Amino acid sequence: MKLPHAPATAKALIILATIALPAPTQAQTYDPSYPVCLQIYQGMVDYYFECRYQTMAQCAASASGRSAQCVVNPYYGGPKAKRSKRQRQY
Repeated sequence: MKLPHAPATAKALIILATIALPAPTQAQTYDPSYPVCLQIYQGMVDYYFECRYQTMAQCAASASGRSAQCVVNPYYGGPKAKRSKRQRQY
């Protein structure tokens, strides 16, 4: 028994699977060297981060006029101060 609509049904299923499957996403990375990140929106739920700002003011200047917002970097490692050995006093 031959099904007359089998090729059309198979094509429709392939198209539906292609649309329904989520696209691979890029891993979000936060640079721990900077305390402020710019979250840039490319669509309703598509966004990425640029973590390269020392202050909120720097970030806000970059975000001005764009679909973006400044956020605190949750992975900021703090200032990289050189540690010196303290001498103990007895």
